[in-house]
Amino acid sequence: MPAHPGAPPRTLYAGAVIRPARTADLPAITACVEEAYAHYIPRMGKRPAPMDADHAARLDATWVLCDPDLAGLIVLIPDGAALMIENVAVSPAHQGHGYGRRLMDFAESQARERGAPALTLYTNEKMTENLALYGRLGFHETDRRTEAGFARVYMTKPL
Repeated sequence: MPAHPGAPPRTLYAGAVIRPARTADLPAITACVEEAYAHYIPRMGKRPAPMDADHAARLDATWVLCDPDLAGLIVLIPDGAALMIENVAVSPAHQGHGYGRRLMDFAESQARERGAPALTLYTNEKMTENLALYGRLGFHETDRRTEAGFARVYMTKPL
């Protein structure tokens, strides 16, 4: 079942909205992810997994934040009873405006609307600022494992 069939956009402020992604958004989604994760390449020694993800395959689970152009995105996937944040990215040109936090708040509201008892996510252990941020947002570490050559830290936020 698609994650957002017929879902209306949600106005944030000053014209910024979160809305379901469309096929026409794919070039901007790809560019946003490339730009948002590029600075991790030297630290990790390789491209982070979201940079090589099949964005078209997850389009029905992707929400974009536009102000008015695409500034960020979040991918929300059912994960058992929970809702998983598979990817969250804000383009560097739009960082510092609270869009990442708004996307995370949106994920929490989506989880609650869907009756999910928790949000889950994973990040790379070398993305230390993400680990700190997610901790401040109420996530706690549940597992660490290496998958597809990436050292991942799994986290959960009970709702």
